[in-house]
Amino acid sequence: MLTTTSTRVVEPAELDDVLAVLHREPVNNAFIASRVHSAGLDPLRLGGEMWGWYERGRLTSLCYAGANLVPLCAGPEAVRAFAERARRQGRRCSSIVGPAGPTAALWSSLEPHWGPARDVRRHQPLMTADAVPRTVKPDPLVRRIRKDEMELVLPACVEMFTEEVGVSPLAGDGGLVYQSRVAELVGSGRSFARVEDGRVVFKAEIGAATPQACQIQGVWVTPDRRGEGLSVTGMAAVLRYALNEVAPLVSLYVNDFNEAARAAYRHVGFREIGAFMSVLF
Repeated sequence: MLTTTSTRVVEPAELDDVLAVLHREPVNNAFIASRVHSAGLDPLRLGGEMWGWYERGRLTSLCYAGANLVPLCAGPEAVRAFAERARRQGRRCSSIVGPAGPTAALWSSLEPHWGPARDVRRHQPLMTADAVPRTVKPDPLVRRIRKDEMELVLPACVEMFTEEVGVSPLAGDGGLVYQSRVAELVGSGRSFARVEDGRVVFKAEIGAATPQACQIQGVWVTPDRRGEGLSVTGMAAVLRYALNEVAPLVSLYVNDFNEAARAAYRHVGFREIGAFMSVLF
């Protein structure tokens, strides 16, 4: 008798099937879909394996297993199968992140084996926008960071990451992977900042992009300039770039305890449509 369900690493030849699954939830899956669009399914280029959950031979759910473990369009059965595969393999990721429901279920299965985590952020509002409100004037000084300005923007990126995640991205490998990622965003024209007197005072990146949706990340205002409204006008500028040049729908997710950021994003026109969850190791 044929097994009706199974899980395995997907093959590069299954790219169309994988994209069909990812496109079912274009906002939730933007981060991984962006990687697949640019790198395909080869683990070396993708930076990790893509696990598939098959029902009667048809691919219905996915889980990205790289630096992050990310359930994608995953129902309860698929989550249990992905958790068992991850448990057998052992923890290789630095975080589990994704839509709150599947991620919570995945962590519930893995916590007895992988826990405790350094931090668990169970409810991170997922927000989207498809227009810049007429009531907000985008900051005219927010611009793309040029390729020769890596040294200008990198300290701000490191400070943002350390403040947000709680550890420096320069730890471990000396920051080689992180610097490479920042360089990739700068090189692709998706890094934006307001620069005053040779110093970044606001910055954000379009970290993931597909034809359906893109995701803003790394929003940061230098501490001594907070409270001046730079995040509102700066985000309006980045949102305008994203809508005009990248995708018709822009998303981001934010910590629920960061009321100031949530208020700024609502002011710019973002609305909450769901939630993500992150487990940090």
